[in-house]
Amino acid sequence: MTYCVGMRLDKGLVFMADTRTSAGVDNFAVTRKMFSFEVPGERSIVIMTAGNLATTQAMISLLEERSKTTEERDPSILRQSTMFQVARLVGDTLNEVIVNSSPNGQGAADQFRASVILGGQIGTGKPTIFLIYPEGNFIEITDDTPFFQIGETKYGKPILVRTYDREMSFEDAVKLLLVSFDSTVKSNLSVGLPFDLMIYERDSLNPMRLTRIDATDSVYQAISNGWGDALKDAFLQLPSYTLKD
Repeated sequence: MTYCVGMRLDKGLVFMADTRTSAGVDNFAVTRKMFSFEVPGERSIVIMTAGNLATTQAMISLLEERSKTTEERDPSILRQSTMFQVARLVGDTLNEVIVNSSPNGQGAADQFRASVILGGQIGTGKPTIFLIYPEGNFIEITDDTPFFQIGETKYGKPILVRTYDREMSFEDAVKLLLVSFDSTVKSNLSVGLPFDLMIYERDSLNPMRLTRIDATDSVYQAISNGWGDALKDAFLQLPSYTLKD
């Protein structure tokens, strides 16, 4: 399992992904699930993956291979003219890998399922984020749905729903995501540190810097401990329910 979130703000886009993979209750490993495809001044694209690891790695490998020599390889993620076309390409590539991995039909295909969050900006197009399903179809982020989650989503969603504000700063958005991820880590062993973070400033078209947040990060520790204490204080301040005789 995994946990990834892509969030749109007025200032730009924020992406965070965990790095844990598991094969049983006592066999954990760290694997990157966030990838970038960039041409400075032209496009900045991020992909985050969840699901069958062999499927997602094969999909990323295909996208990278077809983009290394753009004159000779096609279709390339670096040659698509809009983010919508990139979403179509990534969806088709994901579905291609799943179908080729499961020659025995749909039942076998379910074993190779994966999903993707794709985000970024190309040229003068707007910064946007897509959620891509295993079948290759996708939906785009909207004002009513300003963030997408994939993987183990249920534990970290309540804080996002209650606290998200499109006008918030990047710093507050990262703090919000760290609370969401910390809640998920404490509820599910299949999600774990370190977390990978990328921030994209609207219309910059600059390469995104990857930041890795591990368990020794002092800010993460302060947020984790502070959030737990704040929840306890808020609980104690709520009115007690009076039981009737």
